Amino acid sequence: MTDVPALRERLVDVLRDDGGLTRDDVIQAFATVPRELFLADGFHLGEAGFLRPGDDGFLAAAYRNDALVTKFDDGRPVSSSSQPSLMALMIEALGVAPGMRVLEIGAGTGYNAALMAHIGAAVTSVDVQPDVAARAAAALDRAGVTGARVRVGDGYLGEPSGAPYDRVIVTVGITGVSPHWLAQLVPGGLMLAPVAHAGNNPVLRVWTRPAAGRAEPGWPATDEVWADGICGAGFMAAAGPLAARYPWAHPDPLRVPDGVTPSVQIPPRWKQPLDGLSYHDLWFAVGAWDRRTTSGPFDGGSGCVLADDTRAGGAAIRADGSVIAAGAHAAAFANDAGILLDRWLDAGRPGIERWRAPLVLAGDPAAPIYVPREWSLFA
Repeated sequence: MTDVPALRERLVDVLRDDGGLTRDDVIQAFATVPRELFLADGFHLGEAGFLRPGDDGFLAAAYRNDALVTKFDDGRPVSSSSQPSLMALMIEALGVAPGMRVLEIGAGTGYNAALMAHIGAAVTSVDVQPDVAARAAAALDRAGVTGARVRVGDGYLGEPSGAPYDRVIVTVGITGVSPHWLAQLVPGGLMLAPVAHAGNNPVLRVWTRPAAGRAEPGWPATDEVWADGICGAGFMAAAGPLAARYPWAHPDPLRVPDGVTPSVQIPPRWKQPLDGLSYHDLWFAVGAWDRRTTSGPFDGGSGCVLADDTRAGGAAIRADGSVIAAGAHAAAFANDAGILLDRWLDAGRPGIERWRAPLVLAGDPAAPIYVPREWSLFA
């Protein structure tokens, strides 16, 4: 199919069915903004390899509901166009509306900024990579977008020249939120950011509340920065202060080879495996309750793992509720994984959106970040 308007309409149908696209103005943005113009230098898509404009399948792939890698550094992906369903969900969850000033951290291809500009927002996009920023700016110009600008700079610092902003949207995986972004938000402004949690980067909604604000049950009035879970996601990792470690962080994702022979196996809990969204709900909960949780390879992919101190053993929780474990303490880790599974089931299988945490300053003292301290379920 090379009928571009039809390809856009088909993408809109997919995003509607996915549930993340509901607003008429966001639907119109996806039906209008030419994603292919933001992929003029080509992209990599799985087994299809690298596709450039004019290649067979380029346009069809450009309008698939997939993340498209647009830049590699030593074989590692460092820039991409995010999955459209995730873009739609984040734009709607953030409540982007006409007249708003939006700060975007991570320019990518410029497509996300173009979508928000089409809605009527004034977007300032910041990217630390000069070539990525230049390509995004050129794509915005090609597409005739006048409501978005791209700046080269350290995303940690935000962009003071455009402040204050009504919204901040972060499109790169981070371990914590920059205080500069919060300082550049208007009172009552909101932020969406993919903050590291248990080997993933789930999207969180972040906001501030005055210290003298009304205390909610179980929440001290002195906590000023808050986060709620929005959805599971994966993003390319940031560098510098935005990737800083802190004492209670989860372990980094495991890189041990797949195919390690498990010494303990617990049978499945249910016949029908959890779908991707529900599995990420389980994964988030396990990570909220156990700091050993991270991402690890098994069964030809990756999933929720409790890692032991050796980082070569522990327990993996499968989507069917079964558990496999290996290493010197396999039995104990398998038992712990089973207890966490029971806890999630007993809690009613809570989704990511049921979790809330106060954020506290941690990371590099010279360039601190706000990170989640303790996650709790709320109604």
